[in-house]
Amino acid sequence: MVVSVEQMRKYDAYTIEHFVPGKELMYRAAMGVYESYENWPSGKAAIVVGGGNNGGDGYALAGILKEKGISSVVIRVSDKMSDDGKYYCDIATGKGVEVITFSEETDLSGYDVIVDCILGTGFTGDVRGTARDAIDAINNSGAYVISVDIPSGMNGDTGEAAIAVKSDLTVSIGFIKQGLVTEKAGKYIKKLVNADIGIVADNR
Repeated sequence: MVVSVEQMRKYDAYTIEHFVPGKELMYRAAMGVYESYENWPSGKAAIVVGGGNNGGDGYALAGILKEKGISSVVIRVSDKMSDDGKYYCDIATGKGVEVITFSEETDLSGYDVIVDCILGTGFTGDVRGTARDAIDAINNSGAYVISVDIPSGMNGDTGEAAIAVKSDLTVSIGFIKQGLVTEKAGKYIKKLVNADIGIVADNR
């Protein structure tokens, strides 16, 4: 099923209210990303996170990778954190995952895999500041890039972007957002899969 960003927001809220807690959905999203890629490196992966729930998915993924014996570092582009994101950040750091802050000196070229969890489907407008610098660094890294839910910087309804992460794999969460399947999105997405995390469509 292909949905608009507003429909997805509505379905997500309905599912959390009636069926599945938000923390559980975040864990399922992270597990969906883990299971969507078969070649996690024996070296180090980088998970670049923003301050919203998309970033929270990244913190949850870092904890899962640690459990699987895969080394990762979380690189945050914002000091902000959602409540559920903080919950999974605490779990990840408690397991020994390193969390660092992105800066102009951050070099992403040494990673085999980079997971993009900077901006989610709710983002519109122009990317500025540290998030923009991080997107440029990801695109110039030479790593295999996995975007969680949507390439950061892309409009989830139209697929348009002034600047966005160029992903090798985008793992849509819940349902595929309509912007991901537009012609404009094609230059940012090489492969698109969807992770079913148990979102219930509310069509009342």
